[in-house]
Amino acid sequence: MASVFKRGRDKGKKNAVYYFSYDDHEGKRRTKKGYTDKGLTQQLAAKYEREAMLRKRGLIDPEDERRLKVKMSPIEEHLQEFEESLSDNTPKHVKLTIGRIRRVIEAANATTLSSLRVDTIASALRQMKRKQKFGNRTYNHYVQAIDGFCNWLVDMGRLDRNPLVALERLNTQVDVRHKRRALTPDEFAKLLKSARESTKTVQGYPGPMRAQVYLLSYLTGLRRKELASLTSRSFELEVDQPVLRVEAACSKHRREDVLPLHPELVALLEVWLDGVEPDALLFPNLDRKKTWLMVKTDLEAADIPYTNEQGTADFHAAGRHTHITELLRNGATLAEARELARHTDVRQTMKYTHIRLPDQAKALSKLPLPNVPEEATEGNWQRIGSGTGVSSSQPVSNSDNGEDEEDEEGELKNPCDCRGYVISRQPKSSSGTQNDKWRRRESNPRPVISPRKLLRVCPTSFDFARWAPRGQGYQRTSQELI
Repeated sequence: MASVFKRGRDKGKKNAVYYFSYDDHEGKRRTKKGYTDKGLTQQLAAKYEREAMLRKRGLIDPEDERRLKVKMSPIEEHLQEFEESLSDNTPKHVKLTIGRIRRVIEAANATTLSSLRVDTIASALRQMKRKQKFGNRTYNHYVQAIDGFCNWLVDMGRLDRNPLVALERLNTQVDVRHKRRALTPDEFAKLLKSARESTKTVQGYPGPMRAQVYLLSYLTGLRRKELASLTSRSFELEVDQPVLRVEAACSKHRREDVLPLHPELVALLEVWLDGVEPDALLFPNLDRKKTWLMVKTDLEAADIPYTNEQGTADFHAAGRHTHITELLRNGATLAEARELARHTDVRQTMKYTHIRLPDQAKALSKLPLPNVPEEATEGNWQRIGSGTGVSSSQPVSNSDNGEDEEDEEGELKNPCDCRGYVISRQPKSSSGTQNDKWRRRESNPRPVISPRKLLRVCPTSFDFARWAPRGQGYQRTSQELI
């Protein structure tokens, strides 16, 4: 039974708030705050008691109530916890993901989890795309961020299902804003020469140092941040197979990578690392530099366009894209290229592959030609579509007199006198005319018709001898049926 009371400090005071106590469905004593009016507080206490009784009897599911309460809670509370769950990722990734989610939520005016609906979020994203004029790829980044947030809510048991599972992503192939291109071997050689002979300092890097960065990026396929983390300890040169180690903290997928080194690069590294401190960075602050400006400056000095109809050759394209493309051009399998690129999905590796028309023509020229008959050189091959429609599995009779040929046992090879493909035809009578009583094939026999039914339809002109089903021995007369 619920009890209504005032706190000891509030007794004797006017307009003091009443409190009430009751037993919940688990038998625990609960205390809630009521109103300044005692009657309203008693009604509220009775409501809580009734709900506790319904829960105890199983008429109200406490889990459903909890989820309903979660749906009505502010999104900001859950978003802060989601941000904490991303702490294992890089700070840049966390900042980008949370920032995108906040912008979508603000554009959709969503305050609670129940307001996360496909129609409102999709409308907000379209408005953002139209106002900010970003591409389909950026649109998909926003979808991926808020979809990941909803999946986390489901994993944590705060939602039954992802409310944005039907949110569609756009086709990035029809709206490419930053198309990259790989350099050809000749272009990359000119880029290295231009950097080595350059007297300019770009982004604090002199020309020879820029050439080292370009060559290391090309021969290893490392990303800019991974290159910036390299020290002399990252290389193991005094072993049978020299390798390069990238720390998990600097790798994109957050695990240590071990890559083999090119034999020519090993010889160069022995010179480059001579006298370098073990913990000293080889390329300080490279991840904060405008590496695209370095490549653009050296490409223009070599009379190579930075951007053309095939795309832009920025630092990522000149290094990593060229690395993966040249691997496949020079005989590496797709599986080997994926492992060297450290991709989890081979489809991601294909996005870094730039196979042009000359590469396709070169691959096509290696296709072996089958043995060509001698008649082909004399022009005796039959033109496609000029034949009589005869299948190789159905030869045509060589008889010139139109008569059917017979095999060794005297059976007709072509009793229906057909030409080309076998077509179901009526056999000819002895006079050469079509017989209207031709027998159907065994695979499609004449349907059996009841003589009684025919007798009812035409009792006077019914001929049992004519309509008796063949092969069934039916010889009864009309008198026997009556």
